[in-house]
Amino acid sequence: MASYNKIILMGNLTRDPQLSYLPSNTPVVEIGLAVNHKWRSQDGQTRESVCFIDCRAYGKQGETINQYMRKGQSMLVEGRLDFDQWEAQDGSKRSKHRVFIEKFTFVGGPQQQGGGGGYNQGAPANQAPQQQGGYAPQQAPMPQQGQAPQPPSSYDDNPMAGEDIPF
Repeated sequence: MASYNKIILMGNLTRDPQLSYLPSNTPVVEIGLAVNHKWRSQDGQTRESVCFIDCRAYGKQGETINQYMRKGQSMLVEGRLDFDQWEAQDGSKRSKHRVFIEKFTFVGGPQQQGGGGGYNQGAPANQAPQQQGGYAPQQAPMPQQGQAPQPPSSYDDNPMAGEDIPF
């Protein structure tokens, strides 16, 4: 049976990223994303609903998100949807959907109030976090005379892809 599991979301972080480490010392970051939906009802009133989504990123991606993002900043994520089930301490069954981030882009600029980005103005332009997520065009720095161009770094490869995480 064929299947396809891909989700793309853009929203604002609901809390600061929470970085932790697996027993294998692999970094993992947890974020909450609020995605708004606005529409006009039949009576002409503007309506809005918010969907809150838990997201997780591993490795260098997680460290980058933890370093540059804060509550209220905007982010575009692409990943796969997963369904977690567990039993609570009181014996009740719990479940929730979670997005495992495979690619991301910081949205907004450093001057934008709550708009995300986390761009370090003191960093060289070729190290701007907007270029690290996989969506923004990536350009190698201009080589100096006699040097070969350096390939751009990419965060769209997930070392944990395809593996089952035992928790």
